Amino acid sequence: MRFLFRWIVRLVLCLLVMVLLAGLFFGKKDLPAEILVQKYGQPPSQFMNLMGMRVHYRDEGNRNDTVPLVLIHGTSSSLFTWDSTALLLGPLRRIIRFDLPGFALTGPHPQRDYSMNMYTRFVDSVLIRLGVRHCVIAGNSLGGAIAWHYAIRYPAKVNKLVLVDAGGYIPKDKIELPLGFRLAKMPVVNNLVKWITPIQLVRKSVEDVYGDKRRVTDALVDLYSDMTLRAGNRQALIDRMQLGLGEDASAQIRTIQIPTLIIWGDQDHLIPVSNATQFHNDIKGSELIILKGIGHVPMEEVPWDFARALVPFLQKK
Repeated sequence: MRFLFRWIVRLVLCLLVMVLLAGLFFGKKDLPAEILVQKYGQPPSQFMNLMGMRVHYRDEGNRNDTVPLVLIHGTSSSLFTWDSTALLLGPLRRIIRFDLPGFALTGPHPQRDYSMNMYTRFVDSVLIRLGVRHCVIAGNSLGGAIAWHYAIRYPAKVNKLVLVDAGGYIPKDKIELPLGFRLAKMPVVNNLVKWITPIQLVRKSVEDVYGDKRRVTDALVDLYSDMTLRAGNRQALIDRMQLGLGEDASAQIRTIQIPTLIIWGDQDHLIPVSNATQFHNDIKGSELIILKGIGHVPMEEVPWDFARALVPFLQKK
């Protein structure tokens, strides 16, 4: 018994040493929001005080467009995921995008509320503040789930809906969460994520959502790393991941009657392409475009192909 006790003590001491060494070599301090705003929040970025947060947003493009395109990013991402879309479509459309609560420059929600109800209210509050009465709403991943929830809750405000590798169904097959997401879901281990977030972990997590890892640049990894390290965001990711995938929402999705375009990468290992077919079957009259060899974020990975898929749908009367 005494031998077993000594063995346990040694094991605990070894684990503590490993944690200390990991913190020494890989530990990352939070980055103050003010520093990141100086780096990433210059014009055309703007900020509004909303729901107890200083919300980072951009409102660009064709000011004559009375039905703007609203773009919503996914988990651990930012409005910058839509940079190419805004650049390519700006001459045609007014484009509104923002950093969701819990992510990027907007940072954590003051009550740590990352429910779908909060996100839906948040989107509506932003659009009311900007004077938007009707829009086309598009979202990727978590942003896609927020987009269709918004369309169901406010159907009179949404002219068209675009779902890009969107959340919404409980996967029937095993999914491959990015490494950072997996760690954030693990009890005990997730507390280390708040302090130990090496650049290698960020790179691996970004590569996990690309079809072709060669398209992941150092600049892109630096951006994702900086947004992750924004003060409060690592705890926000843990809080968000603890909510899980929720319940099967197919009954709600079948009520959508708004013209809908579904765009999906066939190499999406986070939300499988079978979910695209499920959306297509559940939303009557929807259009489906599958991009070959592409992962979870096609607007980042192949912006020209993504724009070519999107523009004809936007131009339809």
